[in-house]
Amino acid sequence: MEKENSFTHFDNHGNAVMVDVTEKKETVREAIAKGRIKVNKAIYEAIKNSTVEKGDVLGIARTAGIMGAKKTFDLIPMCHILAITKASVDFNMDEEKHEIEAVCTIKITGKTGVEMEALTGVSIALLTIYDMCKAMDKNMVIKDIYLEHKSGGKSGDFSHER
Repeated sequence: MEKENSFTHFDNHGNAVMVDVTEKKETVREAIAKGRIKVNKAIYEAIKNSTVEKGDVLGIARTAGIMGAKKTFDLIPMCHILAITKASVDFNMDEEKHEIEAVCTIKITGKTGVEMEALTGVSIALLTIYDMCKAMDKNMVIKDIYLEHKSGGKSGDFSHER
């Protein structure tokens, strides 16, 4: 039996595989991802004042983001199923730019990181805002999705250089 490459998504024959984390030590791991959606003034005001016809946009987007983070393994083929211990999605409103920033924080004690879960949570939250407001205007722009910070694991801490 050939030895598989360490920490790669391909075996020695070039076949896609899930990384084997069996021998890795469990550590506390956390990831924070951010992203933004640019909307027009009417949508911004409707979200801020909770007058969007479809309901509580940010409340539903928060729930969708958390659910999306928990289902990352179903969406990204080589992601592990994780026992997430913390999942949150928060929003920051920028009235001047008519933008809403989503911030997703994911935490576990485990053998693999949670960067993909945080990025998925942000993406799903922003997509939910778009979905709930698209009847008002389809010119919304989802942008600047990135990993802001991660901690834990063998590779240690990372902070985006923004």
